Amino acid sequence: MKNRFKPKFSIKKGDSVVVITGEYKDLKKPRTVLKVLPSEARVLVEGVNIVTKHSKPTAQNTKGGITKLEAPIAISNVMLWDAKSHGPSKISRSKEDGKLIRTAKKSGEVIK
Repeated sequence: MKNRFKPKFSIKKGDSVVVITGEYKDLKKPRTVLKVLPSEARVLVEGVNIVTKHSKPTAQNTKGGITKLEAPIAISNVMLWDAKSHGPSKISRSKEDGKLIRTAKKSGEVIK
C-alpha cells in the first residue's frame, strides 16, 4: 500500500479484536493482535489464518520439519472488541490534553 500519506488505523498491538469476515469469522470470540503492519494495511491476529511452513534442517534447526504459524490478514477484516457491550464496535478518535483517546461508538467506553 504505497500512499503519499501514512494511513491512520485505530487498531494497535495488544488490542482485542473480532474477525468479521472470512474463514475465521466469529463475532463472539475476541482475539489478540500480535502485530500491526501499517505499510501493508494488515494485522497479525492470534489463532487466525494459520499456515504451514516447511523448513529444511540447518545448523540452528537440526530437525527441520513443518511448523504452523499465523499469517497476516487485512486490517479491514477485523473490528475492535467492546468489552462493555460484548461485541464489535466502531471507534471514534479524539484528542484530550494532547493525547489521542479511542472511544467505542457502541458503548461510549474509552479503549486503553
